[in-house]
Amino acid sequence: MSILEVTCPVCDEVLELTDADRAELSVGDAVVCDNCNAEMEVTANQGEDFELELLGILTTCPNCGEEFDVTEEMLDEGDGETVTCPHCQAHIELEFEDVRGEP
Repeated sequence: MSILEVTCPVCDEVLELTDADRAELSVGDAVVCDNCNAEMEVTANQGEDFELELLGILTTCPNCGEEFDVTEEMLDEGDGETVTCPHCQAHIELEFEDVRGEP
């Protein structure tokens, strides 16, 4: 069994997909990063060709309490670590949980 390693475009966490995982995925399906909850759409899954495109990260603004998706465009506009809330324009520093159990 081979394992495909895919790097999350948001937090650089390496996601491991087995052949069985890939067999269950179709173009248009979503893959969620275990580390930062980024949602990525499968855009190609044929043979050796496997690609994901970032859809967004659901987060809640600590200033106004509204939920919104952090998109790749939002990350590109800033420094990759802060985004602007589309509801109240607050600047939010992104923090990602480390679920790997490392200190």
